[in-house]
Parts: sequence; structure tokens; C-alpha cells
Amino acid sequence: MRIGIVGCGNISDIYIKNCKRFDVLSLAACADIDAERAKSKAEVYDLPRSCSVDEMLADPEIELILNLTPPQAHAEISLRAIEAGKHVYSEKPLALNRDEGRRLVEAAAARNVRLGCAPDTFMGGALQTARRIIDAGELGRPVSAVAFMLCHGHESWHPNPDFFYQPGGGPVFDMGPYYLSALIGLIGPVRRVAAMSQTTFPERVVTAEARRGEKIAVQTPTHMAAVLEFENDATCSLIMSFDVWSHQLPPIEIYGADGSLSLPDPNNFGGSVRMRLGSGKSWRKLNSTHGYEENSRGVGVADMVSAIQSGRTHRASAELAFHVLDVMQSIYDAAREGRHVDISSRCERPDRMPQGLNFGRVED
Repeated sequence: MRIGIVGCGNISDIYIKNCKRFDVLSLAACADIDAERAKSKAEVYDLPRSCSVDEMLADPEIELILNLTPPQAHAEISLRAIEAGKHVYSEKPLALNRDEGRRLVEAAAARNVRLGCAPDTFMGGALQTARRIIDAGELGRPVSAVAFMLCHGHESWHPNPDFFYQPGGGPVFDMGPYYLSALIGLIGPVRRVAAMSQTTFPERVVTAEARRGEKIAVQTPTHMAAVLEFENDATCSLIMSFDVWSHQLPPIEIYGADGSLSLPDPNNFGGSVRMRLGSGKSWRKLNSTHGYEENSRGVGVADMVSAIQSGRTHRASAELAFHVLDVMQSIYDAAREGRHVDISSRCERPDRMPQGLNFGRVED
């Protein structure tokens, strides 16, 4: 399938490198609001051409748009591509609010095109190994979980960190898709949430060299403590923060009736998965049973194309991405309104990846 990339920022490099490794994908063109940046990217990676977004959307040979624009442009670009009759795979999040996300899902259904969305890290070796353990019943019934994403924000390294401190930014919308996609894939959809939030530092000072000393007014909560209740009655304590200097907490742990699982950072594809059963005396590291342990961003695109060709459901689906978006917005609603918020959307847990795949394959 011929792919057109919109957005040639930093994240595009790993996508281009990896997409070239899948036989089902053919990179046809790239576009960016900065035409020179698109031209340079095409030259560096030997892409057939760079062009404008309008030219890309009008090209009948380009079947799928890989939307790598900044988050505030995701909904607009994805909708334009859908209306042009093209499949879309977007970087996370799907959109910045439920209304935008719902419009995308409905538009894709109306035009009979596929809509997919990052992250695809839950398809990696670590989380798929954990999923196999849970599905096999080795952990027993999932009872509860904890998840932590704590750092001190992005102004120390990101060249343009402003967005992270505006509405639609913050730790939940920035990093939440990784954690929530992982938890939903392992435990199932979320039924309701409760939360409390705060903004510890009303102003951020950029220390990245390009804009050192500039000040950013913070306009969104930067520390969020939430509780998620899943459809299967399991609960999860989730803390996400840009206000913490350091910590020693695990990214994710899942507690079952018969034992516990400790998981690595869901922003990565690989990492150590450890388990301790109630009958065991110590934690033990599990051997990975699945492929894609390196940075495999783009495997979700290949999986979607393969699913289109075979007629199955793709794993990084619009339904999963919209449910994640719904949960994220509901967390903010719960914190602002001081109440439990019921989640109206639902999704199926994505199918497990086949075991032992080499890079470049998504099906047996």
C-alpha cells in the first residue's frame, strides 16, 4: 500500500526507517507545513518526492496517510484525508477532545476507510509477553493495578515545549495514551474514573539551549492522580505528573488473584517483565515470547495495512484510540468536577500478536 507522510518532525525519522522494513508498505511521498523540511526529509531517506498536503490528498495512488503532525493538527489533517477517501494512521492522541475524535471515527465509517492511531508500543515484545501470561490465567483474575509516569516536564530538552503546558497538553494527554493503551490491552476497557489534579508550578522556564530563559505560562493541570475502574471490576491507581523531580516507582504493576506482574515503561516496545506468584519465593524475569522489542514505531501501520488486505480488525484501532481519548478527557472532567465520571465508549481488547515474529512480519 502506498503511504503519504504528513509531518516531517523528529518522530518521522523512526517511522520512515521502520516502514521501509515492511513489504506491505511503500513510502510514496512526504509533506510538511515547512516545504524545505519535507524536501530535506525526502532526500535524506530517498523518498520518491516531497509535495504539499493538498497535492498528496489529491493523488489517487496514495492510499493511506500517516499523520505525524503536532497533536493540535491531528484532527484536521486526519479528517481531510478521510474525506479524500484515504485510510489514516495518526500519531497519538487521536484528537484533543471527544467531539473531534468522534467526528473522525464517524467520518471513517461513513467513507468506509480504516482509521488507526498510535501508540503501537502495546504490540511490542514486553507487553505481549505480559498479555500472554494474563490470557493464560497464570496471574489469576486481575484484581488491581498501579501505573506511574512521573517527571519534571519537557522544558529542559524539548525545542518547543509550549504545547505541553496548554489545554490538550499536560502529562495525561502527552503520555497517557501509552499507559492507557497498555492497561486496556491487558485488563480491558474502563467503566468509570475519579481524579484529583493540581498545577504546582504556574510558570515554566525553558532550559533547552534554543530558547533558554523563555517563560511559559502553564494553563493545564500538570499533576494528576486518578483511579480507574475497569469493566471486569479491577481498579488501577494512576499518577501522571510533570511536577516530580525523581522517583523509584514502577511504570506498571498488575496484581492478580494468584500473583503479580511488574512491567517496563509502556513508551518502549521491550524491557524486563517480572512475575511473582503467590506460591513463589521471589520475583523472576520472564523470557520474552514475542518479537518487536526494539523501537518498532510503525508496526501499527503495517498491521493496519495487513488487516485491510486480509479483512481482519487492526490492533491500533480507532475504537481503542477513541476509548483512550474518552478516558483521558474523563480524568480531567472528574478532577475539575469532583465526581466519578462514567465512560460512555467501549472497545474490544486488541488481538494478541502472534508469537516469535521477526521484524517485518505482523501475521504468521
